[in-house]
Amino acid sequence: MRRLPLLLALLLLVLTGCTTAPDDDHPTPGRWQPEPGLGWQWQLSGKLDPTVDVPVYDIDGFDHPKSAVDDLHRRGRKVICYLSTGAWEDFRPDAAKFPKEVLGRGNGWDGERWLDIRRTDVLEPLMAARIDMCRTKGFDAVEPDNMDAYANPTGFRITAADQLRYNRLIARLAHDRGLAVGLKNDLDQIPQLVGDFDFAVNEQCAEHDECAELTPFIEADKAVFHVEYELKTGEFCPGVRRLDLSSMLKKYELGVWRRPC
Repeated sequence: MRRLPLLLALLLLVLTGCTTAPDDDHPTPGRWQPEPGLGWQWQLSGKLDPTVDVPVYDIDGFDHPKSAVDDLHRRGRKVICYLSTGAWEDFRPDAAKFPKEVLGRGNGWDGERWLDIRRTDVLEPLMAARIDMCRTKGFDAVEPDNMDAYANPTGFRITAADQLRYNRLIARLAHDRGLAVGLKNDLDQIPQLVGDFDFAVNEQCAEHDECAELTPFIEADKAVFHVEYELKTGEFCPGVRRLDLSSMLKKYELGVWRRPC
Protein backbone atom coordinates (compact mmCIF):
# COMPACT_ATOMS: atom_id res chain seq x y z
CA MET A 1 0.00 0.00 0.00
CA ARG A 2 2.98 2.35 0.45
CA ARG A 3 3.39 2.43 -3.36
CA LEU A 4 0.11 4.32 -3.87
CA PRO A 5 1.42 7.81 -2.96
CA LEU A 6 4.34 7.29 -5.31
CA LEU A 7 2.03 6.30 -8.17
CA LEU A 8 -0.16 9.33 -7.50
CA ALA A 9 2.88 11.60 -7.54
CA LEU A 10 4.03 10.16 -10.85
CA LEU A 11 0.57 10.60 -12.33
CA LEU A 12 0.49 14.24 -11.18
CA LEU A 13 3.91 14.86 -12.74
CA VAL A 14 2.76 13.43 -16.10
CA LEU A 15 -0.43 15.52 -16.10
CA THR A 16 1.52 18.67 -15.24
CA GLY A 17 3.92 18.05 -18.11
CA CYS A 18 1.03 17.60 -20.53
CA THR A 19 -0.56 20.91 -19.58
CA THR A 20 2.65 22.96 -19.81
CA ALA A 21 3.84 21.93 -23.27
CA PRO A 22 4.86 24.86 -25.50
CA ASP A 23 2.14 26.19 -27.78
CA ASP A 24 2.83 29.06 -30.18
CA ASP A 25 -0.87 29.92 -30.22
CA HIS A 26 -0.23 31.12 -26.65
CA PRO A 27 2.91 33.32 -26.74
CA THR A 28 5.72 32.73 -24.29
CA PRO A 29 5.44 35.12 -21.33
CA GLY A 30 7.55 38.16 -22.06
CA ARG A 31 7.36 37.85 -25.84
CA TRP A 32 5.73 40.84 -27.47
CA GLN A 33 2.33 40.23 -29.04
CA PRO A 34 1.22 43.22 -31.16
CA GLU A 35 -2.53 43.69 -31.24
CA PRO A 36 -4.61 44.81 -34.23
CA GLY A 37 -4.82 48.51 -34.96
CA LEU A 38 -1.38 49.63 -33.76
CA GLY A 39 0.15 52.53 -35.68
CA TRP A 40 3.59 51.90 -37.15
CA GLN A 41 6.48 53.34 -39.09
CA TRP A 42 8.40 51.29 -41.66
CA GLN A 43 11.70 52.91 -42.58
CA LEU A 44 14.32 50.94 -44.50
CA SER A 45 16.21 53.79 -46.20
CA GLY A 46 17.61 57.21 -45.36
CA LYS A 47 18.63 58.61 -41.99
CA LEU A 48 16.43 57.16 -39.28
CA ASP A 49 13.86 59.60 -37.93
CA PRO A 50 12.92 58.37 -34.43
CA THR A 51 10.33 61.09 -33.82
CA VAL A 52 7.28 59.66 -35.62
CA ASP A 53 4.59 59.36 -32.95
CA VAL A 54 3.67 55.69 -33.35
CA PRO A 55 4.06 52.71 -30.99
CA VAL A 56 5.87 50.45 -33.50
CA TYR A 57 8.95 50.94 -35.70
CA ASP A 58 10.17 48.47 -38.33
CA ILE A 59 13.81 49.16 -39.32
CA ASP A 60 16.70 47.34 -41.01
CA GLY A 61 18.47 44.99 -38.62
CA PHE A 62 21.90 45.34 -40.21
CA ASP A 63 21.86 49.10 -40.78
CA HIS A 64 21.16 50.23 -37.23
CA PRO A 65 23.20 49.77 -34.04
CA LYS A 66 21.90 48.81 -30.65
CA SER A 67 21.96 52.46 -29.63
CA ALA A 68 19.28 53.27 -32.24
CA VAL A 69 17.05 50.49 -30.90
CA ASP A 70 17.67 51.65 -27.34
CA ASP A 71 16.72 55.21 -28.31
CA LEU A 72 13.44 54.05 -29.82
CA HIS A 73 12.73 52.05 -26.68
CA ARG A 74 13.32 55.15 -24.54
CA ARG A 75 10.73 56.89 -26.71
CA GLY A 76 8.23 54.14 -25.90
CA ARG A 77 8.44 52.25 -29.21
CA LYS A 78 8.54 48.55 -29.93
CA VAL A 79 11.09 47.81 -32.64
CA ILE A 80 10.94 45.19 -35.41
CA CYS A 81 14.15 43.90 -37.04
CA TYR A 82 13.87 43.71 -40.82
CA LEU A 83 15.83 40.81 -42.37
CA SER A 84 15.74 39.08 -45.71
CA THR A 85 15.49 35.38 -44.93
CA GLY A 86 14.43 34.14 -48.36
CA ALA A 87 16.84 36.06 -50.59
CA TRP A 88 20.59 36.66 -50.67
CA GLU A 89 21.81 40.26 -50.72
CA ASP A 90 25.31 40.97 -52.01
CA PHE A 91 25.64 44.09 -49.83
CA ARG A 92 25.27 42.38 -46.46
CA PRO A 93 28.35 41.75 -44.28
CA ASP A 94 27.66 37.99 -44.21
CA ALA A 95 27.09 37.65 -47.98
CA ALA A 96 30.29 35.62 -48.53
CA LYS A 97 29.07 32.93 -46.11
CA PHE A 98 26.32 31.82 -48.52
CA PRO A 99 27.59 29.09 -50.91
CA LYS A 100 26.89 29.59 -54.60
CA GLU A 101 24.74 26.47 -54.85
CA VAL A 102 22.00 28.06 -52.71
CA LEU A 103 21.80 31.23 -54.82
CA GLY A 104 19.05 31.30 -57.43
CA ARG A 105 17.62 33.83 -59.85
CA GLY A 106 17.31 37.52 -59.13
CA ASN A 107 14.20 38.59 -57.27
CA GLY A 108 13.82 41.94 -59.02
CA TRP A 109 15.94 44.01 -56.63
CA ASP A 110 19.53 45.02 -57.37
CA GLY A 111 22.06 42.69 -55.78
CA GLU A 112 19.45 40.17 -54.58
CA ARG A 113 18.86 36.53 -55.52
CA TRP A 114 16.40 33.95 -54.26
CA LEU A 115 17.73 31.35 -51.84
CA ASP A 116 17.18 27.61 -52.10
CA ILE A 117 15.13 27.36 -48.92
CA ARG A 118 15.13 23.58 -49.18
CA ARG A 119 18.77 23.68 -48.00
CA THR A 120 18.03 24.23 -44.34
CA ASP A 121 21.32 22.48 -43.48
CA VAL A 122 23.07 25.53 -44.94
CA LEU A 123 20.56 28.27 -44.20
CA GLU A 124 19.51 27.48 -40.64
CA PRO A 125 22.83 28.45 -38.99
CA LEU A 126 23.11 31.55 -41.18
CA MET A 127 19.60 32.72 -40.31
CA ALA A 128 20.11 31.84 -36.65
CA ALA A 129 23.15 34.12 -36.61
CA ARG A 130 21.13 36.94 -38.16
CA ILE A 131 18.33 36.58 -35.63
CA ASP A 132 20.95 36.41 -32.87
CA MET A 133 22.07 39.82 -34.11
CA CYS A 134 18.51 41.15 -33.75
CA ARG A 135 18.32 39.84 -30.20
CA THR A 136 21.74 41.25 -29.27
CA LYS A 137 20.71 44.69 -30.53
CA GLY A 138 17.59 44.56 -28.37
CA PHE A 139 14.88 44.26 -31.03
CA ASP A 140 11.44 43.07 -29.95
CA ALA A 141 10.54 41.20 -33.14
CA VAL A 142 11.70 40.07 -36.57
CA GLU A 143 10.22 40.83 -39.99
CA PRO A 144 11.60 38.08 -42.27
CA ASP A 145 11.28 39.10 -45.91
CA ASN A 146 10.96 37.08 -49.14
CA MET A 147 8.93 34.34 -47.46
CA ASP A 148 7.04 33.23 -50.58
CA ALA A 149 9.77 31.75 -52.81
CA TYR A 150 7.54 28.85 -53.84
CA ALA A 151 5.28 31.29 -55.69
CA ASN A 152 8.13 32.90 -57.65
CA PRO A 153 10.56 31.90 -60.43
CA THR A 154 13.53 31.20 -58.16
CA GLY A 155 15.47 28.76 -60.33
CA PHE A 156 14.71 25.97 -57.84
CA ARG A 157 11.82 23.51 -57.59
CA ILE A 158 10.45 24.83 -54.34
CA THR A 159 7.06 23.50 -53.28
CA ALA A 160 4.41 24.92 -50.97
CA ALA A 161 5.40 22.25 -48.44
CA ASP A 162 9.02 23.40 -48.64
CA GLN A 163 7.87 26.94 -47.94
CA LEU A 164 5.77 25.95 -44.94
CA ARG A 165 8.71 24.04 -43.50
CA TYR A 166 11.10 26.94 -43.97
CA ASN A 167 8.73 29.61 -42.68
CA ARG A 168 8.08 27.58 -39.55
CA LEU A 169 11.83 27.18 -39.10
CA ILE A 170 12.28 30.96 -39.19
CA ALA A 171 9.42 31.41 -36.71
CA ARG A 172 10.99 28.87 -34.36
CA LEU A 173 14.40 30.53 -34.55
CA ALA A 174 12.82 33.84 -33.54
CA HIS A 175 10.69 32.36 -30.77
CA ASP A 176 13.62 30.40 -29.35
CA ARG A 177 15.31 33.77 -28.85
CA GLY A 178 12.30 35.38 -27.21
CA LEU A 179 11.41 37.48 -30.25
CA ALA A 180 8.03 37.92 -31.92
CA VAL A 181 7.98 37.21 -35.66
CA GLY A 182 5.79 38.36 -38.54
CA LEU A 183 4.62 36.55 -41.66
CA LYS A 184 5.54 38.68 -44.67
CA ASN A 185 2.99 38.49 -47.51
CA ASP A 186 2.55 34.72 -48.38
CA LEU A 187 -1.22 35.13 -48.29
CA ASP A 188 -2.09 31.66 -49.56
CA GLN A 189 -0.42 29.99 -46.58
CA ILE A 190 -1.93 32.17 -43.86
CA PRO A 191 -4.43 29.48 -42.73
CA GLN A 192 -1.56 27.06 -42.09
CA LEU A 193 0.84 29.61 -40.58
CA VAL A 194 -1.27 32.00 -38.50
CA GLY A 195 -0.61 29.90 -35.41
CA ASP A 196 3.16 30.03 -35.95
CA PHE A 197 3.48 33.80 -36.34
CA ASP A 198 2.72 36.70 -33.99
CA PHE A 199 1.68 39.27 -36.62
CA ALA A 200 1.62 39.81 -40.38
CA VAL A 201 3.29 42.34 -42.67
CA ASN A 202 1.66 42.95 -46.03
CA GLU A 203 2.27 45.03 -49.12
CA GLN A 204 -0.49 46.09 -51.49
CA CYS A 205 -3.32 43.80 -50.44
CA ALA A 206 -5.82 46.57 -51.22
CA GLU A 207 -4.46 47.15 -54.72
CA HIS A 208 -4.83 43.43 -55.45
CA ASP A 209 -8.15 43.03 -53.57
CA GLU A 210 -6.61 40.55 -51.11
CA CYS A 211 -6.93 42.21 -47.70
CA ALA A 212 -9.72 39.92 -46.54
CA GLU A 213 -7.25 37.03 -46.71
CA LEU A 214 -5.44 38.56 -43.72
CA THR A 215 -8.46 38.32 -41.41
CA PRO A 216 -7.26 35.10 -39.71
CA PHE A 217 -4.57 37.21 -38.01
CA ILE A 218 -7.09 39.82 -36.87
CA GLU A 219 -9.44 37.10 -35.63
CA ALA A 220 -6.53 35.68 -33.62
CA ASP A 221 -5.99 39.16 -32.09
CA LYS A 222 -2.72 39.60 -34.00
CA ALA A 223 -1.73 42.81 -35.76
CA VAL A 224 -1.53 43.18 -39.54
CA PHE A 225 0.98 45.88 -40.54
CA HIS A 226 0.05 46.93 -44.07
CA VAL A 227 1.26 49.39 -46.71
CA GLU A 228 0.12 50.54 -50.12
CA TYR A 229 2.28 52.30 -52.70
CA GLU A 230 0.12 53.03 -55.75
CA LEU A 231 -3.31 53.88 -54.32
CA LYS A 232 -4.52 57.06 -52.67
CA THR A 233 -5.47 56.84 -48.99
CA GLY A 234 -9.08 57.57 -49.85
CA GLU A 235 -9.12 54.52 -52.08
CA PHE A 236 -8.00 51.98 -49.49
CA CYS A 237 -8.27 53.42 -45.97
CA PRO A 238 -12.03 52.99 -45.47
CA GLY A 239 -11.85 49.29 -46.32
CA VAL A 240 -8.78 48.46 -44.24
CA ARG A 241 -10.17 50.36 -41.25
CA ARG A 242 -13.16 48.03 -41.28
CA LEU A 243 -10.76 45.08 -41.23
CA ASP A 244 -8.74 46.66 -38.37
CA LEU A 245 -5.47 46.62 -40.33
CA SER A 246 -2.59 48.92 -39.35
CA SER A 247 -2.33 50.66 -42.71
CA MET A 248 -0.47 53.52 -44.34
CA LEU A 249 0.68 54.84 -47.70
CA LYS A 250 4.44 54.70 -48.33
CA LYS A 251 6.82 55.30 -51.22
CA TYR A 252 8.69 52.31 -52.62
CA GLU A 253 12.03 53.35 -51.11
CA LEU A 254 10.47 53.11 -47.63
CA GLY A 255 12.04 56.28 -46.31
CA VAL A 256 10.67 58.58 -43.63
CA TRP A 257 7.59 59.74 -45.57
CA ARG A 258 4.32 58.11 -44.58
CA ARG A 259 0.62 58.87 -44.77
CA PRO A 260 -1.35 56.74 -42.29
CA CYS A 261 -5.00 55.84 -42.54
